[in-house]
Amino acid sequence: MSVIIRKVESRKDLKNFIYLPEKIHAGHKEWIPPIYMDEWEFYNPGKNHSFKHCTTVLYLAFKDDRLAGRIMGIINHSYNKAHDELHARMFAWDCYNDREVALALTGAVEKWAVEHGMKRMVGPLGFSDKDPQGLMVEGFHEQMNIATNCSLPYMVDLIEACGYRKEVDLLELKIAVPTAIPEIYKTINNRTLQKNNITVLEFDSRRKLRPYIKPVFELVNMTFNEIYGFLQLTPDEIDYLVNRYMLIINPEFVKVVLDKNRQVVAFALAVPEIAEGIRRARGRLFPFGVFHILSASRKTRMLTMLLGAIRQDYRN
Repeated sequence: MSVIIRKVESRKDLKNFIYLPEKIHAGHKEWIPPIYMDEWEFYNPGKNHSFKHCTTVLYLAFKDDRLAGRIMGIINHSYNKAHDELHARMFAWDCYNDREVALALTGAVEKWAVEHGMKRMVGPLGFSDKDPQGLMVEGFHEQMNIATNCSLPYMVDLIEACGYRKEVDLLELKIAVPTAIPEIYKTINNRTLQKNNITVLEFDSRRKLRPYIKPVFELVNMTFNEIYGFLQLTPDEIDYLVNRYMLIINPEFVKVVLDKNRQVVAFALAVPEIAEGIRRARGRLFPFGVFHILSASRKTRMLTMLLGAIRQDYRN
């Protein structure tokens, strides 16, 4: 039976779209499910303000009356205007190891993009670089983290079979934390603090951190322009990201650097790695999933660096 592509038009369709990956990745040890409460908000135009400047479509693929794949198409009009481009994005591209299904999914989004006047397709890429992006090409047996788009090896073969080629490399590095900070680091640190008249802020509560959230995202908007796929965040998008991540942020792992005028010139944001807790919770916070996640955040020996920036004149 040929592949049938259907547009997501009902809540039931959206539920199938959201939960399909956990079926595709059943038995995939390293896969980390999303937090499904977040997924429902992500695909809700009333909650996710990125929809305001984007045209989107969601498709499901069926083969032999079985749900076999999914894909999202995104046209980010603000990004295209800022970069003088006419490109569409494919996102949330998941399917079983079936070339016919992969071709049908990408073909459906390509046809949709052409109908909207687009000249190029890139992806997997979401609304912005803050969303999961790309496909894994190596490191499949490494310990995954919540920032990793944990795809299966065959996905690379399928996307190349659909006529796509690599656009850019995205690197994720694992660094061992030394048991003791080398003396040379301490020397450089002290010299830098004195020479630049800067202050490093540390936090012990979210309440104390909150006044710096807006300046931190303003610094992101100022410094991320060279990053692939980046578009400056709007105030609504900043509020959405803050609400989405504030619950998992431990203030102890946020550092903010101020200059002599008390302006934010750098920051680093890390979170205790909670992947194992999310796996045990199967992506569901209730009734007991939240306890698995909290337990994992206390037991983990890994930090995941989610975000950081340094103002241009304070680099090097």
